[in-house]
Amino acid sequence: MELRHLRYFVAVADAGSLTVAAEQKLHTSQPSLSRQIRDLEREVGVALISRSTHGIELTSAGKAFLDHARMSLLEADAAKEAALRAAQPAKPTFALGFISGAEIGLLPEVHRILHDEFPGIDIRLSSDYSPVLAKALMRRKLDAAFMRPEENMGDLASRRVRTDPLIFVFPSDHRLASHEAIAPEAIVNETFYFPSKSAPAVRRAVLEYFNRAGIDLKPDHEVHNVVHAISMITSTRGVMLLPAYTKRYLPESITTRPVKGEVPTLDLILAYHKANKSPVLKLLLSSVGKLVGAPS
Repeated sequence: MELRHLRYFVAVADAGSLTVAAEQKLHTSQPSLSRQIRDLEREVGVALISRSTHGIELTSAGKAFLDHARMSLLEADAAKEAALRAAQPAKPTFALGFISGAEIGLLPEVHRILHDEFPGIDIRLSSDYSPVLAKALMRRKLDAAFMRPEENMGDLASRRVRTDPLIFVFPSDHRLASHEAIAPEAIVNETFYFPSKSAPAVRRAVLEYFNRAGIDLKPDHEVHNVVHAISMITSTRGVMLLPAYTKRYLPESITTRPVKGEVPTLDLILAYHKANKSPVLKLLLSSVGKLVGAPS
């Protein structure tokens, strides 16, 4: 069984179609992909995919095989990354990720801490959603990441850096701007925007907050990032709950107010792979206390 067979199978399972997987994901022909899947099934000894005129479905054996196939691909990617790192020159490198926006308050102090101890270090930065950062940590493409807690952390460990309060965000001339703080029931009749599913921790915190307040808000309107939020709030006069540190991005046409009563919060963590023994990571973890006071 070869890794390419596993990649083909996972691509077909994700696409739900041999044709879509062949043309859009694997850039090969559908007959060639079908042969590869048949070869895989022959080697496994059972049918993994049920084919019909409506597309494909995984058999019970296929569903069981899929999880192991994904993990095998992750392990293979991690092995490749480890080999590439081992072949690099002795100059220390450290791959560090941030949820978008968090680096502005944290990076200067992180940079100082690491360069004081490792003057020649090459810090490689990336910025993305927490689920993407978690996957990069699992694949050992990142050494550490400042991110939100994910529900399934697998082989990742973490240390809490700080807790961010959520605040209400809306146009500066909105009727709510006259309030010193906003109660959850005040936005019942407003157009309310939820974070997209790409940011599950923030979305979960917002939904749980309104559930505790006894307010049934449906996530009919979503935004994908702060820039999108600014655009939608400005154009539709909508309202959002966002982490307090996002205030630094907002134009004068948008204002914020604290939450009245129970304040929903969201932890920012420093996550890493449990198997990572990097001395640079050890230093960063020991210095988390110095980052708590960094501007949020």
